[in-house]
Amino acid sequence: MEALTGVSKQGIREQIWDYMESHDLADFPRPVHHRIPNFKSKKTLLVPTPRLRTGLFNKITPPPGATKDILRKCATSQGVRNFSVPVSLDSSVLVDLIVVGSVAVSEKGWRIGKGEGYADLEYAMMVSMGAVHEGTPVVTIVHDCQVVDIPEALLEDHDLTVDYIITPTRVIATGCARPKPTGIIWSKVSCEMLTKIPVLRSLREREKRAGKDVALQAEPDSQCPAPGTIRRPQDIPQSRAGALGRSHSPLQGVDTQLAATVRVENLPSSARVRELKRALQELGAVPLRLTWQGPQHRAILHYADSAAARQAASRLQGLHLGANTLRVALGQQRDT
Repeated sequence: MEALTGVSKQGIREQIWDYMESHDLADFPRPVHHRIPNFKSKKTLLVPTPRLRTGLFNKITPPPGATKDILRKCATSQGVRNFSVPVSLDSSVLVDLIVVGSVAVSEKGWRIGKGEGYADLEYAMMVSMGAVHEGTPVVTIVHDCQVVDIPEALLEDHDLTVDYIITPTRVIATGCARPKPTGIIWSKVSCEMLTKIPVLRSLREREKRAGKDVALQAEPDSQCPAPGTIRRPQDIPQSRAGALGRSHSPLQGVDTQLAATVRVENLPSSARVRELKRALQELGAVPLRLTWQGPQHRAILHYADSAAARQAASRLQGLHLGANTLRVALGQQRDT
C-alpha cells in the first residue's frame, strides 16, 4: 500500500480501515472500523485480559485433550472467562515478549492503535508491576497494507513504539531508539478509565503510597473517587439508580450519574441479554448500565456523558443479533 498522507492519527486509521474493508482483507469481526484489524496469517497468539476488565494478566490453561476448536476458543474473550485464572499484581511475572495489535505502523516503529490507548496503558502497567523492562522486545503483527509512513510529530509521550513488525511476507526490525513509556502517566488517565479498570485503581493506590504524583487528567466537575475509595451502590440516590426493566451493570461500585442513553431496538425474540453484552464488549461500547426490555425487543444503554453515548452509537451501527439488524439511536442526552 502506498504511503499515507494524512496529518492526524484518526485520518490514518480511517484510510487503513477503508482500504482493508474495500479489499476484503479483514477477518471477523466486521466491519473493521474502530477495531484492531484481524486477518488470517497462520500464527497462534495469546491475548491479554480483554479491555482490562478483570485484571491485567490471565493465565489460560486449556483443558486436557483440547481440540483445535477449543484451542481457538481459548484465545477469545469467552476463552479467557472459561479457561483462565487472573494473575495478581503481586505475582512475580516477567514478560519475555510483548505482542500488540496495530491499525497502522511505520518501518521506524511508530504505531497507531484504534484510539482507546489500551496497548499503551497495558505496557505502562506492566512497567509499573516490574513485569517488563526497557529491553523487552515489542512486536506487532499486521497486514502488509498496514505498514505506512507516519510522521513522528504525531507521537506522544505515552505512545508505545515497536521493535519488530511481522507481516505475511516479511519481518521488519525497526531499530527504534525512541524511549518507551517508563510507567503510567496519571495525568493522561481519565476518571472514566479509572472507574472502568479496577486494576488501574489498585496500581494508583500502590503508587500513591510510594509517594508518586497520581493526579488524574483534569476534568470539569469530576467526582472521581480518591485512591482507595470505592463508591458503593447503596450510596447512589434512588432517583439516579432507578430504571425500568431489568438493569444489568457491568461496573460494580461505580457512581452511575448517567447523563446519556442509547436505544437499541429490533432485538430478536430469542435474544438474551448476555448476547448483547458480549457484542458490546467486542465492539468496545460497554455501558455503565444496561436496561433490558426484551418483551419490547429493545434495550437502553446508559453512559456517563453524551460523548461516550455518541461513540457507542457509532460503533453499534450495522450490528446484527441473529438474523436481525439492530436499530441504534441516541436517546436521553442531558448535561451534567
